[in-house]
Amino acid sequence: MVRQAMDWGMDVDGCYQAVAARDRRFEGRFVVAVTSTRVYCRPGCPAPIPRQKNTRFYPCAAAAEEAGFRACMRCRPDASPGSPAWLGTSATVQRALKLIAEGQLEGGVEQLADRLGVGARHLRRLFAAQVGASPNAIARTRRAHFARKLIDETALPMTEVAACAGYASLRRFNDDIRDLFRRPPRELRSAHRVAEPGDALTLRLPWKPPYDWAALIGFLGQRAITGVERVEPSFYQRTVRVGEHTGTIEVRPLDGQPALSLTLRLPIERDLLGIVERVSALFDLRADPLAIAAHLGRDRKLAPLVAARPGLRVPGAWDAFELMVRAILGQQISVARASVLTGNLAARFGTPIAHATPGLTHLFPTPAELADADVASLGMPRARANAIRTLAASMAVRPLESEEELLTLPGIGPWTAAYVAMRAFGAPDAFPAADLGLRKALARGAKLPSAREVERRSHAWRPFRAYAAMHLWRSL
Repeated sequence: MVRQAMDWGMDVDGCYQAVAARDRRFEGRFVVAVTSTRVYCRPGCPAPIPRQKNTRFYPCAAAAEEAGFRACMRCRPDASPGSPAWLGTSATVQRALKLIAEGQLEGGVEQLADRLGVGARHLRRLFAAQVGASPNAIARTRRAHFARKLIDETALPMTEVAACAGYASLRRFNDDIRDLFRRPPRELRSAHRVAEPGDALTLRLPWKPPYDWAALIGFLGQRAITGVERVEPSFYQRTVRVGEHTGTIEVRPLDGQPALSLTLRLPIERDLLGIVERVSALFDLRADPLAIAAHLGRDRKLAPLVAARPGLRVPGAWDAFELMVRAILGQQISVARASVLTGNLAARFGTPIAHATPGLTHLFPTPAELADADVASLGMPRARANAIRTLAASMAVRPLESEEELLTLPGIGPWTAAYVAMRAFGAPDAFPAADLGLRKALARGAKLPSAREVERRSHAWRPFRAYAAMHLWRSL
């Protein structure tokens, strides 16, 4: 048997055993391609088990498709949450994948590499070694499979499906769908299509079980910004600005299904894939909870916490700037007081929005709107107000995308930078070691450990320290 090189952290025999057992716990960790049919599947696909000599394993759908395989029509491996194998990639590749998901490859690989501070050739080499596919292949796969999702789940005309999925031309859209799915777009659409309401579009966003909705929605609810967000045990709503358009989104869990329902009420154009990615990040839908729980469960302190809540996620953020402002406002005050201050700031400096959704009245202010605003008039230390204005002025020029960049700004220390990295940058290993709550959770008796001691203790939890922080906070 020809043995396949596996440079991305999985063993060939182990992968085949998972496929032979139809072990769904491995869904999203890799895909299996069958050389005799040229189809790739999830490990839990109900199709007949292929012979091991006919199998090839890849870390993600894009890698399988770049090798010439197409997605199985029965198990739809393209609909799985993002590959957790990517968590083992370098920081550069992780940032690149995030930017590609946000549609930042429009200017080509060279422009993407420039933004990351590396050469285009080096970036291609990193992708080949760590992901198994090129940046362009990743972007093409994401675009085509998102188009397939819109074909399956909406009644949008094909011209709108193509535009919403990020295609510049209908011809490229048709060519990609035929190439990847061996059928033209109209043959993929089910005859039993439910018409969408006139002012809304609803999509299904899958997650990998288990998923602790109650914990995540409780965390967001305690920090909800009045007028901008509305959070109840059964849903999350907020106002959004996408390009020149404004509207609202609503997210709910789907009963009996490993997925969330996303309803958008705003004009749909080419940014739809970016919107879905932002919501997926907000609700941490790309995480592999079983892999995270297995790693953190080796620690004596964390083991009972992980066993109690194996599906705990790290809440993300809809907008990085919004979270940065809230983090600065929350320095050295209670969560409740920070929420009040943030709501007052949104009401004073944000843009009013007319919409039928009760309780949603304002858009959160943009960096340009806060750069010269009299934030101190809301009743906060002048140093904190100046930190917000400096942040706004910087973000109005270019986005900040790392802890290191945040730490160069006045008024932002290690705690704020690490907290923002956890939630806004989606960094699974970010860890605010100086946090008082974490120190209390790790205390022995009345003595609190120092930030340095907490940092040292956390090394055993890498690369999932952000999830460890969530479990420790939850334990309080």
